[in-house]
Amino acid sequence: MVKKKILVVEDDRDISELITYNLEREGYEIACLYDGSQAVDFVNRRKPELIILDLMLPEVDGIEICRTLKSDAATKHIPIVMLTAKSEEADVVVGLQMGADDYIPKPFSPKVLVARIKAITRRMADLSASPASTDTARSFGDFNIDLLKHKISYKGREVKLTSIEFDIVEFLSRSPGRVWSREQILDNVWKEGKFIIDRAVDVHVRGLRKKLGVADVYVETVRGVGYRFKDIE
Repeated sequence: MVKKKILVVEDDRDISELITYNLEREGYEIACLYDGSQAVDFVNRRKPELIILDLMLPEVDGIEICRTLKSDAATKHIPIVMLTAKSEEADVVVGLQMGADDYIPKPFSPKVLVARIKAITRRMADLSASPASTDTARSFGDFNIDLLKHKISYKGREVKLTSIEFDIVEFLSRSPGRVWSREQILDNVWKEGKFIIDRAVDVHVRGLRKKLGVADVYVETVRGVGYRFKDIE
């Protein structure tokens, strides 16, 4: 079996060695960088399956690396897990809105880190292995979801979303009008949702609705419960 390649960009060598030790035990192939200057070039050359990225890096910080990779069609599909000592919600928001798939504050449990990495790589494998669905497109008035091209458009204009944002819309739109709790969204979109912080859903939905603009009415917040897709004719 071919080992999945993971790039760790972390300037603290002790933490980098801890991550490497625990992930290599699980069968992953690990490459490490200790500053941000070479990260983008490395990713373009080696195409790892996943990136663990510290926010506070010398030379080029993690936010800039994430922004660059997620804005490039050749690398935007690669999952990014942000690892940082910063635990304020503002940093969580910035990282996730840039397109990061998860956020793990330091100090962290190696078991939790491994569980989250497994959850993300499993989700990516499931998406790759899934057979083509007969449900290739959904339309709700001026709101269109193209499942084959993984695109959303409103009144003919494409709305650029991250893979997680698209997955949230796709999941909610399967049952228009039904209210889903944050926990249910985590379980269905992230698969291993119990390892992801609940507020990650709120952060992604806020970013999603901002990108939707006037079409944000299709993704409705049900206070105290969760979210639903509102079918507007």
